[in-house]
Amino acid sequence: MGRVFHPFFNTLAKASIFGTVIMIGGGVWMASAIERSPYVTDAGVFREQPVPFSHEHHVRGLGIDCRYCHTSVEDSGFAGVPPTKTCMTCHTKIWTNAALLEPVRESWQTNTPIHWQRVDVLPDFVYFNHSIHVAKGIGCTTCHGQVDRMPLMFQAASLQMEWCLTCHREPERFMRPRSEIFNMDWKPPPNQLQVGAELAQEYHVLPKQLMQNCSLCHR
Repeated sequence: MGRVFHPFFNTLAKASIFGTVIMIGGGVWMASAIERSPYVTDAGVFREQPVPFSHEHHVRGLGIDCRYCHTSVEDSGFAGVPPTKTCMTCHTKIWTNAALLEPVRESWQTNTPIHWQRVDVLPDFVYFNHSIHVAKGIGCTTCHGQVDRMPLMFQAASLQMEWCLTCHREPERFMRPRSEIFNMDWKPPPNQLQVGAELAQEYHVLPKQLMQNCSLCHR
């Protein structure tokens, strides 16, 4: 019986199989890259605000502590957005006629809150409490980045579940003494794992198995 298919088709079949595998693998890789990109996560993206508030100027330049504006960060689930009164504590004395601060003065005069855009936004199905993280020794920069070097505030991390689990799986890598929570210049010591493990015990951090329990964050 004569040959039905030319040997070339064997090569073509093999090439198509390998090509399909490569295309599927490439598609999965591309989907994963997009899922982790700023296009999806908003990491590194500046949010336009009514007033271009500079954390770099106020924190690093003037030395204002985080808690001066975010008053409820230590005892509430929400860090708190400063009311106009907080801004005007200083700006009734300095930069009183700056055009840049007109929205602040108008807010003060009309008793209308400024509509700041939240930078770090979690989905509604995620439960997050600022106070418990502060109480357990997680510093501001761990999640929010070096805000004292941000002329305009942006989301420093992806805020995706895999990012949260990095800390929940190994909290000792990220914990610091409570006295250093608001220190923008704090650096982990060479023996961070040992110090972190001791702090985890001292601050009564849950066992790692419970730290990864779905119901901890999805309630």
